[in-house]
Amino acid sequence: MSSGKPSRFRNSLSFRLTLWYAGIFTVSAFVAFALFYALITAVIRERTDQELLGQAGQFSAVLRERGIDAVEEFSLLEAQAAGVKKVFFRLLYPTGQAFSSSNMAYWKDIGIRRAAIDRLLGGSGRVFETVVLPDRRDEVRVLYAMIGPGVILQIGQSMENYARITGVFKGLFLATMALLIGLATGVGWFMARRAVSGVEAVTRTAQVISGGTLEKRVPVEGRGDEIDRLAMTFNQMLDRIETLVTEIRQMGDDIAHDLKSPLTRIRGSAEVTLTTGKSLAEYQSMAASAIEECDRLLDMINTMLMISKTESGVDRPAMERIDLANLVQEACALFGTTAEDKGIRLDCPVPERCAVRGDLRMCQRMIANLLDNAIKYTGPGGTVSVGLSECGGNTAAITVKDTGIGIAAGNLPRIFERFYRCDRSRSEAGTGLGLSLARAIARAHGGDITVASRPGEGSAFTVTLPKS
Repeated sequence: MSSGKPSRFRNSLSFRLTLWYAGIFTVSAFVAFALFYALITAVIRERTDQELLGQAGQFSAVLRERGIDAVEEFSLLEAQAAGVKKVFFRLLYPTGQAFSSSNMAYWKDIGIRRAAIDRLLGGSGRVFETVVLPDRRDEVRVLYAMIGPGVILQIGQSMENYARITGVFKGLFLATMALLIGLATGVGWFMARRAVSGVEAVTRTAQVISGGTLEKRVPVEGRGDEIDRLAMTFNQMLDRIETLVTEIRQMGDDIAHDLKSPLTRIRGSAEVTLTTGKSLAEYQSMAASAIEECDRLLDMINTMLMISKTESGVDRPAMERIDLANLVQEACALFGTTAEDKGIRLDCPVPERCAVRGDLRMCQRMIANLLDNAIKYTGPGGTVSVGLSECGGNTAAITVKDTGIGIAAGNLPRIFERFYRCDRSRSEAGTGLGLSLARAIARAHGGDITVASRPGEGSAFTVTLPKS
């Protein structure tokens, strides 16, 4: 258990974000230090070179005005004034032989480089070198310059003071970096924890939900960032899952309730026939009744499967160009006899043509369900009218209006649920799946179905379908 916690900590997103933040900050700081250090070193070297060139210019002026003896005397005075451990001077012949110098006891390890003299004699106005002494940590900047005809000046200046400045800079940088890296790590950890806090809230909610609590939701902070959008999306998904689970439970209860009656009738008929039946006709009647009940059950099951496949997108509409006006007229002709038998007037004032893209078989089933529903709940002497119109040129609307028993306001929100039947409609034959299937088909086509109704005055179902 103890080994698992460090492993989980190392694999956590907070740890990796902190590591990346601190690493990028450290690399960036070291790159900035390297550039700054290179700039300081270049400035120091440029300043030293300018000082050496200034001294060489003074030597050249003394030689030109007062001669070589004055130059030798001037070199000794300059070395004593600056300090024999700070600077040295040599006067050389073009052959590289020294004929005069300051006190060289401290600078005995610095020789005369023939290559530098050759470069100077080859046309270079001056030659700079940096010499590192093996027994001392500081560097020496050396200048070879021609100060007069046949006279070469070699000047060397210790860079010990500048080395101390860069050393202090290095120490200050390392101390500052240690502090800043610690601060960056702390800030990075805080920012990482704050960034993933929303993800952890989603994780905790998912863990609670996995225990069976679908009512739990992820808190939304209201900042409008990616974490808030993730939380809102996750909550919307939970709302959908909770709705689906509730519908599944309700559908299971409804299926059990609606299957109980036909199964009970089949069993009762078979039991009565087996107990009291004496003739072949009685057994044939029982078999016919059982087949009829089985057909009703199969029709209900097939309708349920069609609704599920349509709503889930498994059974996608075969989109083709169809004449909706012709479908409505055919449906009215089909149900005309049924309406006439019940003493109901069926009006079908539709235009000659209304072309849409949709599935012919599904649209036929949807219109038939709405007409069957309207005729079923309309009494003798009533009227059922079917209208077809275009809305805005891009949408077609089918309206099925009846003067039947109507629907109470409290039942309207649930009439499209599977197996739901109002109390006043339970005396009529049916399974309560017709309207559910009609809505599933309408939504599969990118449309929808709405209803307006008042008890005792009738109902009006309106289906809107996009024309393309």
